Amino acid sequence: KGSHPLVVNFLTYFLLSVVCGISLFFLRISHLNHDFWIYSILGGIAGALGNGFLVKALHLGDLSVLGPINSYKSIVGIISGIFLLSEIPNIWGILGIALIIYGSYFVLDTTDEKFSWRLLKRPEIQFRIWAMILTAIEAVFIKKVILASSTTVAFMSWCLFGALFSFIVLFFCKLNLKAELSKTMKFNYASKFLLLAGCVGTMQLTTNYTFDHMPVGYALSLFQLSVIISILFGYKFFREKEIGKKIAGSIIMIMGSTLIILLKN
Repeated sequence: KGSHPLVVNFLTYFLLSVVCGISLFFLRISHLNHDFWIYSILGGIAGALGNGFLVKALHLGDLSVLGPINSYKSIVGIISGIFLLSEIPNIWGILGIALIIYGSYFVLDTTDEKFSWRLLKRPEIQFRIWAMILTAIEAVFIKKVILASSTTVAFMSWCLFGALFSFIVLFFCKLNLKAELSKTMKFNYASKFLLLAGCVGTMQLTTNYTFDHMPVGYALSLFQLSVIISILFGYKFFREKEIGKKIAGSIIMIMGSTLIILLKN
């Protein structure tokens, strides 16, 4: 509250990039190949835009509705992985995807517009869908970077290029960065930003490790276990409604994710 979503996005990347910037002194950049730089740049662009849309969506919408939409991310990841990584899903993967789509019906049906095309007209849903698509594509680019380097180096490139391109997004949106930073600091959010950066950094490091050990689409399915947490937090902190139906839908989506993970081979 009181901070522009895109500024929150930039500051998170910036704090992480400061730590990674120090680590650059111990990295032999000359050993990094052409693929590393290409996919680092593409991933930075997709990630900065995707996270910007995500923060904007959370600023406008219900956490318990926006969280489950992320389940479609695994579908985008699988499709992107087919073309860029040659990662072909088996029949169990396709069945798991179907369960994820079916489960999302129960969650989105709790909105005023119900599960319909009219729902897509809501700005927060549109922002969340764009965030999902861009971050799913970013995940494929991250794996390409990991294959060209390592999980740690890929994390550093994610932070540094993310900070660069999220700053460029601020510039194109014509935000007065000095005024926004001044307003943000006035609310004494320093500790909260450090905690946010720590959470995001830990998430990305563990995500890179997961990408290094399984196909991207399946890894993104695994992350849907966070759906129930999003719904419970939405109920606990924001008193969001129809929690039972949302949990039922989330359980179905998790069943789909579990099917993909356990039978991926």
